[in-house]
Amino acid sequence: MTSLDQFASVFKSADKAVYTYEQVKISRVLLVTDVDETASATFAVRVRSFLSVIDLAATDWQSLSGDAFDSVQGLLETIERLKPDLIVTYRHLHSKAWRWPYSLGEYLDVMSQATSVPVMVLPHPDADHALPHSVKNTDRVMAITNHLTGDSGLVNVALKFTQQGGTCWLTHIESQSVFEHYMDAVSKIPALDTDVARETLGEQLLKQPRDFIAACRTEIANQDLSIHIDEVVTMGRRIDEYKELISKREIDLLVLYTKNDDQLAMHGSAYALAVELRNIPLLML
Repeated sequence: MTSLDQFASVFKSADKAVYTYEQVKISRVLLVTDVDETASATFAVRVRSFLSVIDLAATDWQSLSGDAFDSVQGLLETIERLKPDLIVTYRHLHSKAWRWPYSLGEYLDVMSQATSVPVMVLPHPDADHALPHSVKNTDRVMAITNHLTGDSGLVNVALKFTQQGGTCWLTHIESQSVFEHYMDAVSKIPALDTDVARETLGEQLLKQPRDFIAACRTEIANQDLSIHIDEVVTMGRRIDEYKELISKREIDLLVLYTKNDDQLAMHGSAYALAVELRNIPLLML
């Protein structure tokens, strides 16, 4: 490595991602169910209690009961007309497929991708899958992504839904299988020291999100937000790691991205998480 390369590396390592705090505003919430108006009203009461972080007085809450739509297209048209800032629903609308852990249901599959509105997905009320602490409050929120560094938007949404005095986990799990794939390629290049590459690359991949979380912690403290920031930065098998983290920390709400600019369908890891994590609410961005 030339001295110029060394200087460039030192300069780049000192260039850390900046976190910018911005308060997320929610003025209109749309509750979508597949039951009659009476049961829908009961669902609405439960949701408002669960989402006490949203200012009830300053928010327009609207409900869409089961007889208000009978097709995916009809639901999308209603969403477009009402223009909510947040949709709250549960998986398998107008379907009994909640008995099987293989999908989200056609309504939610399309709604989560065909609209830019964040969708909060609660455990199905008839499935008895919810954990004992689920859908009660949001004092334990977790934001998950494999590209946390520089993602102020995800952090700000997670903070919005974390109760004052609660804990917000910022997590970054680097894929062990992807890392091993690249290390296998490195091991076949004679000019590169495989052991050094494994150690230094692994450290750098985890250092970047840790530095960003430290920046988040500092700025959040400056904003006088009464929210504790905890972190999980590691390398492993993402779905297994997240399942264990959620169970061990009794997470109330998981915040994650589900859209992909390069494809119409929900990207693979997000879909797997959304399907398998049936026992707690998910906020799909």
